[in-house]
Amino acid sequence: MKQLDKKGLKKLHKWIRAIIQLLYFLFLPSAYTAAFAGVKYIFTQIGSGARVELTSFVTVLIALCVYTVVFGRFFCGFACAFGSLGDAVHALYVWICKKLKKKPIKLNQKLTGVLSCMKYVLLAVIVILCFAGVFGKTQGTSPWEVFSMLHARNFKLAGYGIGILLLVLIIIGMCLQERFFCRFLCPMGAIFSILPVLPVFSLHRDREQCLKGCSACTRMCPSDIELPAKGSWEVSGDCFQCQKCMDTCPKGNVKTSVGIFKGNEVLFTIIRAVILLLLFLWLGI
Repeated sequence: MKQLDKKGLKKLHKWIRAIIQLLYFLFLPSAYTAAFAGVKYIFTQIGSGARVELTSFVTVLIALCVYTVVFGRFFCGFACAFGSLGDAVHALYVWICKKLKKKPIKLNQKLTGVLSCMKYVLLAVIVILCFAGVFGKTQGTSPWEVFSMLHARNFKLAGYGIGILLLVLIIIGMCLQERFFCRFLCPMGAIFSILPVLPVFSLHRDREQCLKGCSACTRMCPSDIELPAKGSWEVSGDCFQCQKCMDTCPKGNVKTSVGIFKGNEVLFTIIRAVILLLLFLWLGI
């Protein structure tokens, strides 16, 4: 019975995450664009020697960064349209491989370790281009812009050839590696990963209760990270808050650190999603 309950809880987690992702994907796909527009605006203004004002884009950027410091990268794991697209593409690829009785192709772990630095390089390049005042000349090369246009049913993609090609390559990467864009190429992900995250609401594991030699949570993690031990203040900036580690733990050791939510992570997930929704509505996204 206990095993059935555990399976039912795992299925409930999957459904709640899927529903939250779908709702944000359909109705609030522009949050990522708005936040990153704030980054580009700030460095463009600094480069031109102009005053940096508290525009709507800068406000979204600040609010999302503060939310991430408090709740971790919940936005990335549940509310980012591009992240949700990556999850759907990867799940579809794995499902097709399963139906065809083929083993899914995966990127080499050593390669993923090298690629994880690319998002910082890409962020630096974008910052330099904005600072130099020439970022506007790169129009048509952004895969996110192409995705946003397609999402808005705008198919006037003349001049976006490079962006379309990059989007196709990224989708192929999404098949081969879970959270491909988020881990390796997302400039906002680079910003979020270097933010200090409060450990209060993050997931931890009770190492004393773990099975000897078990590494199920790390193997299941899309970012290949180890969970911090119970009571630790260490939180990885690459954690997407997807909670897959919690569902895969055979001993059920992965919990939040706050007593009121420990064992009630489903409720906590919904609360964080609602807080983020109210924040976006307040910001006018």
